[in-house]
Amino acid sequence: MADHTQYVTLGVADSLFAVPVARVQEILEPQPLAKMPRAPADFLGVIDVRGQSVPVTDLRLRLAMPAAEDTLDTRIIVLEVEIGGEQRKVALRADRVFEVAELDAGSLEPPARMGTRWQADCVAGVGRRNGAFVTVFDLDRLFVEDVEANVAAA
Repeated sequence: MADHTQYVTLGVADSLFAVPVARVQEILEPQPLAKMPRAPADFLGVIDVRGQSVPVTDLRLRLAMPAAEDTLDTRIIVLEVEIGGEQRKVALRADRVFEVAELDAGSLEPPARMGTRWQADCVAGVGRRNGAFVTVFDLDRLFVEDVEANVAAA
């Protein structure tokens, strides 16, 4: 029996990614950011989400892709991740959000170790949806290093 899991699919440049629905708190339109001095390039700043400061990471920059201006489709995905043994809210800036889709978690393939622009250890696996490859993030590993310092500063 297939183990189908729901994911929010999102686009960055020409690539398709997914994050587990269970980890998504909300999806927001771009909003003003409070910049932090001497922050890493992919750390855009913090936003206010219902009275809580939430650090925002630009997925394009995190994945070593060229920066891009916000468009009408740009979204900020607020997520719950585990950092240092605690559940924390963090956010990703993505070029667009597509849909909630089911993927068979059991059929995810391990990430390729060659030819990727980001560290493969932040990828839980690669699946397929409607003939396209979908890279599923391991959110805890994606955020474990850089954001740990940024969350402490927020």
